[in-house]
Amino acid sequence: MLPDIRIEDYNYGLEPSRIAKYPLSERDASKLLHYRKGEINEYVFRDLPKLLPEDALMVYNDTKVVPARLLFQRESGAHIEVFCLEPLSPSDYNISFASRESCSWKCVIGNAKKWKGDVLHLYNPDADENIARMGLEAVLLGRDGQSGEVLFRWKDGSAFSEVLERCGRIPIPPYLNRESEAIDTQRYQTLYARIRGSVAAPTAGLHFTERVLEEIRAKGIRTEHVCLHVGAGTFLPVKSSRVAEHPMHREPFVVSLSLLKELRERKGPLVAVGTTSVRTLESLYYVGVSILETGSPADVSQWAPYEREYPYSTEEALDAIIGYLEREGLDSIVAGTRIIIVPGFRFRLVDKLITNFHQPESTLILLVSAFVDGDWRRIYDYALANDFRFLSYGDSSLLERDSNYSLFHFFCVAL
Repeated sequence: MLPDIRIEDYNYGLEPSRIAKYPLSERDASKLLHYRKGEINEYVFRDLPKLLPEDALMVYNDTKVVPARLLFQRESGAHIEVFCLEPLSPSDYNISFASRESCSWKCVIGNAKKWKGDVLHLYNPDADENIARMGLEAVLLGRDGQSGEVLFRWKDGSAFSEVLERCGRIPIPPYLNRESEAIDTQRYQTLYARIRGSVAAPTAGLHFTERVLEEIRAKGIRTEHVCLHVGAGTFLPVKSSRVAEHPMHREPFVVSLSLLKELRERKGPLVAVGTTSVRTLESLYYVGVSILETGSPADVSQWAPYEREYPYSTEEALDAIIGYLEREGLDSIVAGTRIIIVPGFRFRLVDKLITNFHQPESTLILLVSAFVDGDWRRIYDYALANDFRFLSYGDSSLLERDSNYSLFHFFCVAL
């Protein structure tokens, strides 16, 4: 049965002045709210290592934001912004980024009604010779409202990743109400970003510095990574009054065989850096279920966690993925997820969550509420009353659910 949740119950007063428009000068100087067993305390982010136990396993998302906003111009002079969402032909991110003549992407199109199907040329106001030499063009192959399939063509033999780096802009969130600036190129990116593909940063990771990471590892805490490419859907509000009517966007993810084995054998708590890591890790159970029931992995549907009871333990699901990868000679599981985490969700893996403060009436507020058993409003009231900064460039929180570990955690401890 789908959860009967009204999105208006997850609203709160967020004044524009509380939204951090720019990052602090030091990443790890942000405030850190610590929620544990109903108690709230306040720290600075660089205090994080001392708040985590030595036997913890910390998992972060190493996706990298691409400069996905491209500004084109019609012969009439009208500007058309094309915001790349995901590759269509070729559909593989790495192959698309390596393309040297053309590729097509699903895009959001600004000023879409003004694009009549003519070939667009990149807007080059500074007459940059290197950009002019590329000769980047955009051809509209199909349109559905504000989105469509766009074919990109260029002439100088550069890889498409280079084209974006030279011609594109970092797609900072629209609620910042400003254009992207030089500072965003560095600061709207985690230190450990590796794999290109996101159009939004996994912002919980923006607070990490080499100093914090070194102290975490020096304490004996293991750090691992997953990769989930964050889509533009992360910016979309829940427009339906009932959450059951809100469609989630698909996001591709990759988890290595070595991490799967570590998840299977861990004894301590699992710390997820960011909601994208949570969605990836919790999706693994349902990928395992697919293998157990059909013999092969499948994408995780939005409402899979709520549609029925599952007879499998978390360790059985993980073993199924591990066995599948070993039989197929693969070193990672590749899938997609539309999973939505709302109150009533059963967490099977994640025990602690590092996350920023999210928009009112968003799916991320729902996830936080599910994680803290409905106590999200008290956390947000504290943050508002104590001058925490909100959203992507804002402050952070460490939320714990130690008093309610997953059955899998208890199983591992008992071994």
